[in-house]
Amino acid sequence: MKRTFLFLFYLLAGILTGSLLATVFRGIPALAWLGYTNTIGFSAANPAVLDLIIVKITFGFAMSVSVAQIITIAIAMFIYNRS
Repeated sequence: MKRTFLFLFYLLAGILTGSLLATVFRGIPALAWLGYTNTIGFSAANPAVLDLIIVKITFGFAMSVSVAQIITIAIAMFIYNRS
């Protein structure tokens, strides 16, 4: 259980650090490639809708992933494996 929480902590730390770095480096021309972001999931303009006449359920999910996040998640997993 402790290892699971440690893994989730490192994963969350990698995601947040990568997001912060992507935002900061987006304005620097030489490091702007770290801020390249792609969105994965259902767009807000075109969500999946399940219409059962009585109930209408709308499913939506979007996640943005940047190059900096991928790098920092990889570093976080390396540190996790070493600890």
